[in-house]
Amino acid sequence: MSQNAYLIAEQIKAKSDGLKSEILVILGSGLGDFVNEINVKKVIDYSEINGFPVSTVSGHQGKLVYGEVSGKCILCMQGRFHLYEGYSPSLIADVIKAFKLIGIKHMIVTNAAGSLRKEVKPGSLMLIKDHINMSGFNPLIGTNDESFGPRFPNMNNVYSDKFREVAKKIAKNYKIELHEGVYCMLSGPVFETPSEVKMCSIIGADANGMSTVPEAMTAAYCGIDVLGISAITNYCTGIEGGCPTHAETLQNAAKTAKNMTLLVSKFIGEI
Repeated sequence: MSQNAYLIAEQIKAKSDGLKSEILVILGSGLGDFVNEINVKKVIDYSEINGFPVSTVSGHQGKLVYGEVSGKCILCMQGRFHLYEGYSPSLIADVIKAFKLIGIKHMIVTNAAGSLRKEVKPGSLMLIKDHINMSGFNPLIGTNDESFGPRFPNMNNVYSDKFREVAKKIAKNYKIELHEGVYCMLSGPVFETPSEVKMCSIIGADANGMSTVPEAMTAAYCGIDVLGISAITNYCTGIEGGCPTHAETLQNAAKTAKNMTLLVSKFIGEI
């Protein structure tokens, strides 16, 4: 049994002033400005919730925000947590399970990622159509609670085909540069070596990052529909002379903020 998930869910319910949402938005590195578009109703610091991880990386505020966007009530994670911070995959899974328990049905997950393709330039967005888990970890290892999902869940359509079509239509209508590709997760916190970059390209990845996959896998397991969007913040090591830094990640994430905010806001209005 996922006792921590139940504990987290009960605390969020108790602190939410009766607010409810079926839509969860997870904001990645440098993308926290999306909250400026929210008609905020309630803010809960991660530190107020026992058993909830606390963000330790710059660019992640560490707050749950209830509010309205495009006429819909949403719950927003302003900042996430990562395996490289020392958090276990099962703890990340517990958080998503807790969101399932409080009524979340749809999840929009964003991240900062490095491009493996010359044509997918820093400052653009990439719709995630699938992922490759090279982190060495799986959030669903351990005793299975059948009330959340099956022991052997199908990962055939983690990133909803329907949601991706809606996002592509919005991008076209608003002239947003939106690529589509496969996201590869490595554990971090180091950026990839040139040989690792070459390997990821060979196996079919279009962008690399250090997050998203544990949340997306758990959401799919729980029956939560997922839309994934990467803010392309740099070229991976050796691609077009790329030599990434976290400062570059945050700087270029800020450049994508306008289009990311527009795309996510309009998408929320469509679901």
